[in-house]
Amino acid sequence: MKIWKLVSGIVSTVLFALVMFQSCAAGMSNALEANGEIGGSAGFILACLMLAGGIVSICTRKTFKGSIALIILFG
Repeated sequence: MKIWKLVSGIVSTVLFALVMFQSCAAGMSNALEANGEIGGSAGFILACLMLAGGIVSICTRKTFKGSIALIILFG
């Protein structure tokens, strides 16, 4: 379980950069087109939650109590 939490934390942190880049591009496209879409903002919130989940996963890999926080963040 400790190894899986470490790996999932690293993967979540790396995917944070990909999701953030994509949501910034979508937000820029929505702003230029002025179409009222909120995909970029939703992607930004998702990226922040993924980064928080990755950090919590890495920090609490040796305890069970961190799993409850991870369920909330990733849920």
